Amino acid sequence: MTDPHGHGQIKLQYQPALPIPNGKLFLWLFLSTEIMFFAALIGVYIVIRFGAPDWPGPSKMHLVELIGAANTLVLILSSVTVVLALDAAQKDNASLARLWIAATFLLGGLFLGIKVFEYKSKFSHGIYPALPHSRMYEKPDVYFASAVRERLRVLYARIDADRAEIASKKTNLLAGPQTEDVQRQIKDLDDRDKVLADKKAEYEQAVGPVAGDANASAHALMELSKRIYPVHDEHEKNAEGEAEHESIGLNDKYPELKLPFVVTGGNMWATTYFTMTGFHALHVLAGLVAFVLLLFKRLDRTRAGIVENVGLYWHFVDLVWIFLFPLLYLF
Repeated sequence: MTDPHGHGQIKLQYQPALPIPNGKLFLWLFLSTEIMFFAALIGVYIVIRFGAPDWPGPSKMHLVELIGAANTLVLILSSVTVVLALDAAQKDNASLARLWIAATFLLGGLFLGIKVFEYKSKFSHGIYPALPHSRMYEKPDVYFASAVRERLRVLYARIDADRAEIASKKTNLLAGPQTEDVQRQIKDLDDRDKVLADKKAEYEQAVGPVAGDANASAHALMELSKRIYPVHDEHEKNAEGEAEHESIGLNDKYPELKLPFVVTGGNMWATTYFTMTGFHALHVLAGLVAFVLLLFKRLDRTRAGIVENVGLYWHFVDLVWIFLFPLLYLF
């Protein structure tokens, strides 16, 4: 091709591919599919959340905003450390790059540790994704009342069986010689029997007669549920106009009870919460595996591209949590 200005031939260069490394190109393609996946999850959650007639607030589901904010800060700091690792690798400072990768790994592990603590809090209160594992019921109906009665029947049967076993042991001891050691054993059995009897009486008094009433009204059953699992919202007010504070329920006072309770919309909340945070946690775990693999390599200038690609993935994980935190914890 001739230059019209008379400067001779012009050489054209053909670029056979995108002006980025293949690894980064494939990573962006992968992230595009992940973006569509999480966009679908978040979109479905928004439709369900704002289309539900009743949706439990964070306080009702033992979701602590401060813990979620702390986890957000942890992930943001981890994004900073992975950028510092890339900068060190580009400057051919392999030891410093490995140090920052290790710091990112620790911060990611801390995020998962906090999430495990949150999950444990939900599980201890009987909040699971759905029935039959969950102890939550949508309304105070005959199914809820039947579940409470069945749970109490199992508890009382267990106590009665223990007391019967104690009575049998006591009978065998009374049939033999009444030595000082035998008398001490008999006294211990009597003490254990009294503890069990008192416990059963305490349960019966705490739960009240509503649980055994087959004709109990929905209002009475709802009041029973509130005694089992208080669900006061921070916006509710009492008769004096003061904000209600969550009180200690029977399941908190007696963890062994594990009685069913009513939270309208609770099972749908648990399903969406565990689905979105669970998938996000799996992506965090995948990032931690990538960081572990990087720690066994020399992160000099030649591997700066690998550090950059892993960092891009980690920024995506961070960005997803930035969307999940306000949706799940603040609304």
